[in-house]
Amino acid sequence: MTKASLALTQMPPSTLAALSNLGADLAVARLRRKESLKTWAKRLGVSVPTLLRLEAGEPSVSLGVLATALWLIGRDAALGVLATPKEDRGALELDVRQAELLGKKRVLATAQAKLKRATQRS
Repeated sequence: MTKASLALTQMPPSTLAALSNLGADLAVARLRRKESLKTWAKRLGVSVPTLLRLEAGEPSVSLGVLATALWLIGRDAALGVLATPKEDRGALELDVRQAELLGKKRVLATAQAKLKRATQRS
């Protein structure tokens, strides 16, 4: 089994569902524009079977094809904010934990310094 196929087989169910929904939404966007599979595939620079895989939400379709499809419907700007650091909850939680630990260390250091000063005066 190749590295890519292993990654695809280990995708979380919620991610697979999101891709499926995205593919279905892209199919609706194409249909609302009254574009045929053949015409839309040509505009994307892919084959009709690849377009069908995209619209089925198959995770093996390239990111470039997905990005181009989003561009065709005027939604490619959304890609720029998907992984923006200010929305990265995991990293933000780590930052908060590190700040809390630093705060605790500083409180402890201050208490130890005060205790040291008090014992030196005595």
